Amino acid sequence: MHAPREVSAPTAPAPWQRTALGANLLSPDGGLGITIFEEMTTLAVQTGAINLGQGFPDEDGPLEIREAARAAISAGANQYAPGKGIPELREAVSVHQRRFYGLSPDPATEVVITTGATEAIAASLLAFAGPGDEVLTLEPFYDSYGAVIGLSGATHVTAPLLAPDFMPDMPALEAAFSPRTKVVLLNNPHNPTGAVFPREVLQRIVDLARTHNSIIVTDEVYEHLTFGVGHLPVASLPGAADRTITISSAGKTFSLTGWKIGWLTGPEDLVAAVRTVKQFLTYSSGTPFQSAIALGLALPDSFYEGIASSLQEKRDILSEGLRAAGFDVFSPQGTYFVNVDTAPLGITDSVDLARRLPALVGVAAIPVPVFCHAEGAQRTRSLLRFAFCKKAGILHEAAERLSSLSGRL
Repeated sequence: MHAPREVSAPTAPAPWQRTALGANLLSPDGGLGITIFEEMTTLAVQTGAINLGQGFPDEDGPLEIREAARAAISAGANQYAPGKGIPELREAVSVHQRRFYGLSPDPATEVVITTGATEAIAASLLAFAGPGDEVLTLEPFYDSYGAVIGLSGATHVTAPLLAPDFMPDMPALEAAFSPRTKVVLLNNPHNPTGAVFPREVLQRIVDLARTHNSIIVTDEVYEHLTFGVGHLPVASLPGAADRTITISSAGKTFSLTGWKIGWLTGPEDLVAAVRTVKQFLTYSSGTPFQSAIALGLALPDSFYEGIASSLQEKRDILSEGLRAAGFDVFSPQGTYFVNVDTAPLGITDSVDLARRLPALVGVAAIPVPVFCHAEGAQRTRSLLRFAFCKKAGILHEAAERLSSLSGRL
């Protein structure tokens, strides 16, 4: 028997409170808490710990892309870009989709440039979901999903991902759908678990979405950061193209997270609906960065193969250190993150350990329960997430520090 689906209804009164509630930031008395990322970063600074919590690289992206942005600034590309993005980048996104996946979105009507993937996700959910609707995600889920679902007034329904491979519990996933499932928000490769979902799992989600007439919104920002498996866009699967908004960004692929250049593609009617919302969020942004990212998307296959290979080596450095520390390590197939189970060390509360870890051994991590509703938090209560998108020397040092953990508990 599968567990009943877990539902988080937007019961808080004000939009900001619904947003905070969706991101697990609303205290029982209605006050506003801080994100776990802010808390762990503060602890890392206070203790001098290596911060393996938040997922941002500690190295800049390719020099040719950065030089292209400088050249664009010098050439005067400093005013508003068109609301849907400069033509050069929209064309580059279309070519990228065709080059890697055989998809051919029309750059004039089926591609929109956004302020990072975060805005694309927010605009998509606000375009399609509202009070009385349900938005379905897998759990654990990236915290901004819960925040925007809460802001929209829709109800957040989750289906669990189960260790050790973090694949969906299929009966629970099927039961999570209902006639009110307006949007399925799918993150693949998946943060925070590092799972890359195979064709059969993705196709089942598409089939269920078609049965329930649901729109699919896919967050594929880690598309080029997979290890030993290829990325399969949902939009390429049978039955998906007419109902799928595909989202990605430059931040993770090019290690330029501060530029906030993202994009979405999909059928013209859905893209037009999202663009209607997006234009009243930021309208446009990052004009000189847009042409630079167009150059980046045209880099040769060797670049894309190299970033994945380099990241896999970093994954292995940190994973070895985590195993030596006594954790049960779940090796990811993609993303920046590796998850561990603290239970072999006799620890069942990863939130408590995360708060102690910077002072204990000088390393900061993020507890997985913060990416869950109450039932999911209980299921993942002993799991911790570490980011390995750092320089190899930093990861070796973190591994060395972690090796002393069991003797300090």
